[in-house]
Amino acid sequence: MKIRSVILIVLLVGAFVYLTSYSDFRGLPSSPLAKLWRESPMRLTEADAQPAYTQEEVNRIAVYKRTLPSVVNVTSSALAFDFFYGVVPQSGQGSGFVLTKDGRIITNYHVIQNAQNVEVTTSDKRTYKAQIILQDKAHDLALLQINAKNLTPSILSESSDLQVGQNVYAIGNPFGLNGTMTTGIISSIRSVQEPQGPTIDKALQTDAAINPGNSGGPLLNSRGEVIGMNTLIATGGAEQNSGIGFAIPIDTIKAVLSDYSKYGRVRRPSLGIASLAIGPDLAEQIGLPADYGVLVQKVIPGGAAEHAGLKGGTQQAYLGNTPIYLGGDLIVAIDNDRVTNPQDISEIMDRHQAGDSVTVTFFRGSRKMTTKLTLGEAHSVSV
Repeated sequence: MKIRSVILIVLLVGAFVYLTSYSDFRGLPSSPLAKLWRESPMRLTEADAQPAYTQEEVNRIAVYKRTLPSVVNVTSSALAFDFFYGVVPQSGQGSGFVLTKDGRIITNYHVIQNAQNVEVTTSDKRTYKAQIILQDKAHDLALLQINAKNLTPSILSESSDLQVGQNVYAIGNPFGLNGTMTTGIISSIRSVQEPQGPTIDKALQTDAAINPGNSGGPLLNSRGEVIGMNTLIATGGAEQNSGIGFAIPIDTIKAVLSDYSKYGRVRRPSLGIASLAIGPDLAEQIGLPADYGVLVQKVIPGGAAEHAGLKGGTQQAYLGNTPIYLGGDLIVAIDNDRVTNPQDISEIMDRHQAGDSVTVTFFRGSRKMTTKLTLGEAHSVSV
């Protein structure tokens, strides 16, 4: 009985070996197994060893490789107190970019605001303690110094001729993910107000993904030149990208750096007034001679407007619950540029420096007048 079982097993194994190793099923041409056996072996389609890139991809890769060494990670830390006066460490993170070989770094003011310690990590993973040498809250900019040599400076372009539709690239450290690149276009060029208060004049709106941690990093053109600093995102309440980000234009940054280089501080020019935007409805209610402009509420003592003889309002009234002053001069133009609101004045000021002379066109009562005015330095309550 055992011998039969052994013989049966040997026959079955032999048949299996024959069928799988030697037989081509010629005797059973219509068998399904024969058909399967005669089919061609599976062939895989593989990519070329060196994949071909589109010209746009080639340019994007080149921009990334060229500019990444100029982008840094900025980490700030501070000590705060909780409800029970216990010490609680706090930290923040953002990006920045290199200005000079010897360690000048620029970032957003809000990245290092109230920081007691600031560290900069370069693209080669080296970390340096940073000294804050300039804080410009009005423009949301900060200048740092690290003890490093032979860094790769960013190439700064211009922002005056940028056009909606241009390709842009953003490089930074969103959510701490170092060296992240996103792409998009310039969606619009508009002035926006940051949550902390400063207004970004001619901000570059982009749909390139910008998230927490991107603040302070560069916005680049297709040549890899810096055209702005990524600063602000419109989130709709969510702490992440929604396709609407804003960057400070590079011309504003260069103006701040120029002031610092010349004077050791930022000398933002100012008319030295507190003002109120005037539209058609308000102009009609007040009885003004023009339906646009800015109404001088008051002149800052010792400021440019006072020296030029401009007058502020003397009659108090209320706009809703807000007190305003009537009877002041109505400014309608500066150097032939139409002025409709304080934002227009801010944009004009960005093209000038303290000490420059401008021509102000205004109404005093119904009389249209002009005067030469030498711009002073900005005060916190003036424009």
